Amino acid sequence: MALSRIWSAFIIIAITVAGIKCFFLGDSQIFMWMVSGKAADAANPLKLDGIIETCWIAVDICLKLIGILALFIGFMNIAEKAGGIRLLSKIASPFFSKLFPDIPKGHPSMGHMIMNFSANLLGLDNAATPFGLKAMESLQELNPDKASASNSQIMFLCLHAAGLNLIPVSVIAIRSAQKASDPTDVFLPCMIVTFVGTMVAMIIVSFKQKINLFQPVILAWVFGISAIIAFLVYYVTRLDAAGIQLFSGKLSNGLILLVFLLIVLGGMYKKIDLFAAFVEGAKDGFNTAIRIIPYILGILVAVSMLRTSGTFDAVISGMKHFFAMFGTDTRFVDGLPTALIRPLSGGAARGMMVSTMITFGPDSFASRLSGIFQGASDTTFYVVAVYFGSVNIKNTRYAIGTMLLADLAGIITSVILCYLFFGNSL
Repeated sequence: MALSRIWSAFIIIAITVAGIKCFFLGDSQIFMWMVSGKAADAANPLKLDGIIETCWIAVDICLKLIGILALFIGFMNIAEKAGGIRLLSKIASPFFSKLFPDIPKGHPSMGHMIMNFSANLLGLDNAATPFGLKAMESLQELNPDKASASNSQIMFLCLHAAGLNLIPVSVIAIRSAQKASDPTDVFLPCMIVTFVGTMVAMIIVSFKQKINLFQPVILAWVFGISAIIAFLVYYVTRLDAAGIQLFSGKLSNGLILLVFLLIVLGGMYKKIDLFAAFVEGAKDGFNTAIRIIPYILGILVAVSMLRTSGTFDAVISGMKHFFAMFGTDTRFVDGLPTALIRPLSGGAARGMMVSTMITFGPDSFASRLSGIFQGASDTTFYVVAVYFGSVNIKNTRYAIGTMLLADLAGIITSVILCYLFFGNSL
């Protein structure tokens, strides 16, 4: 319900803004560029893709997603048949049973969620999505109202969308490509912001679901995870940009291969028909990818219309004038486009970050803030559309509101940290 209203509002606002620009401000070609514009077209003043091109982009994303989903869900099916998912569930059961009291002990959804959170922590987006979709399917089996999000699904998706991440590799790589003097300088702020967002999401959902967060088990796990993250942060901060990328590459890619190896060995030990189990799971991955195409298409088209209509530019300009009226330092406003579009599209936010770096310089305050925004959270509306869409959830209840509040906490924390770390930047 909430997603439907938001999606409708995006389209209405975009077309209204475009109509004002066309009939009152003399921009006679705005409708044409909104519908059929191509970013690569030299004659396109917007340098943005229109609706038609966005549809092709959506299909391209889904085609690539089919392969990724088929691969990972195929391996996960082997792991499930071999008992690996149940083993993970038992390990994390003391903690997750408190946050997810509606899930029976030893249910496979626990293992799926652990795999998803682990992949997110290491920045493995391609792996996190299949694990997350599998977790949603498992949780849907326990959901008494198939059209409405369950408490467990809301808790899981809000924690997922908060995007707890150890190393923002893509941000570091882009800053390095743009010749930033220290590409890794946003690493620590990104780590702190994602942690804050995750804690905010957990607190809000726990309050709504009347979960006591002061239970010894929960506190022990939170402080334990915090200690591990602190140690890794300490280690990574001692590396240069090349060292961080090398360490992250070895850690993340090595863990993927290790997981595949353990799954195959476990399947052999249990004497499972490995290839048949893989193919069976891969078919589920294919079907899931096909099922979410309409949801991805709908979100991307709405975002495209907002961008090409100039709505984002108008919002940013208005915010800058508003804060300037009070004599406030407005440098942070130049980095806000990334934060505003991040909940809608990761690719668009990445483009905004690059645009900010080109406009203001890679070592500017706005560019560093933009990098923190990009590495600080997941794409809220994309996540809602894909994950809830994969199990045909229509009533998302308070999930979107919680995710947006966590995003807002991340934005505020990002601005504060950026002034603390880089307040003297040009």
